[in-house]
Amino acid sequence: MIDQPLTPFAPPALFAEWNVSAIAVGPAIVWAFGIVAAFWGIYTLIAIYHWLKYSHASWVAVPAIAAHLVISFSLFTFAVSGTLPAFIPFI
Repeated sequence: MIDQPLTPFAPPALFAEWNVSAIAVGPAIVWAFGIVAAFWGIYTLIAIYHWLKYSHASWVAVPAIAAHLVISFSLFTFAVSGTLPAFIPFI
């Protein structure tokens, strides 16, 4: 394969009629991550509300909520940027 010239990637013929080059990938990714972040935020607020309302006598509720926020934020930050947040230096 070294003797063959490099060719740019081309989508399969199945998608040849689609004008894929007209779609701006950057803004689409930003919108996709924005939708995921909004969904995560709403879901987290609802989960925290229900957990505090119905498990208020549990001593594990607040540390579990804090752990959820830290871990979820770290995973989301790592997925978006490829680096972990500064408050997690040991990983």
